[in-house]
Amino acid sequence: MSLASSDANPEPVSSAVAPQLQVRARRGWQGVGWRELWQHRELLGFLAWRDIRVRYKQTLLGAGWAILQPLLSMVVFTLFFGGLLKVPSEGLPYAVFTYAALVPWNYFSQSLGGAAGSLVGNAGLITKVYFPRLILPLSGLLARLVDFGAALLVVFALMLYYRLPLLPNLVLLPAFLLLAMGIALGVGLWLAALNVYYRDIQVLVPFLLQLWMFATPVVYSSTLLSGPWRILYSLNPMVAVIEGFRWCLLGTAAPGASVWVALGVTVLLLVSGVVVFTQTQRTMADVV
Repeated sequence: MSLASSDANPEPVSSAVAPQLQVRARRGWQGVGWRELWQHRELLGFLAWRDIRVRYKQTLLGAGWAILQPLLSMVVFTLFFGGLLKVPSEGLPYAVFTYAALVPWNYFSQSLGGAAGSLVGNAGLITKVYFPRLILPLSGLLARLVDFGAALLVVFALMLYYRLPLLPNLVLLPAFLLLAMGIALGVGLWLAALNVYYRDIQVLVPFLLQLWMFATPVVYSSTLLSGPWRILYSLNPMVAVIEGFRWCLLGTAAPGASVWVALGVTVLLLVSGVVVFTQTQRTMADVV
């Protein structure tokens, strides 16, 4: 009795190859992936909430630091600049004049610092999973809106104390906040991309912000400058933000043409920052 060989009728082997997906980095403005950014909006909210919780976890005052920091700075500036140096404050109490500028400035400086370190600070996340990297600096900007809102309440309390009325200009305050966000994001994208390759950017950012603050009318009035210096001074986009906040809250002189200069500079910073940031995305996972 012969046994049939199992190889007598061999089954045909399929030569089909499993489909492969090739991912290529997009260049320039298209590399942002605007549709993907919108699809990951829940991740943006989660990372913003994570930043808020991490910043105030195991702290004694919690969100109170958002009020205490500008408040203490206002006291110091009022004593030295308003009291000793007699810096003019456009006829307003120097305390509220300075604090109204410190609120947007602190939001800008903290957002810029957070955006600059967002890639390096989330290196473990970047190397493990794919998502639009632009979410990281954006989440920092959203998280610091909580601090901004808390500090803004103190402005209204000071206005009530000094019997300063609420003005119709207040409705334009969100526009100047958006301008500050755009400036912080534009510069932050540049610094975040550079920080991936040159870690001493982290040391440079606090020094840069310190110089930038004194080049911005936070502790003094921009009316001290005139003529060609005024035009050059307006190239600093934060000048329009500070002037805009004081105009909306306290009724000082309107920022005027400096707003249009600031808008132009901000658009340039945002476009160039996005392009540089997306170029860095192609290799950041290997370097960060």
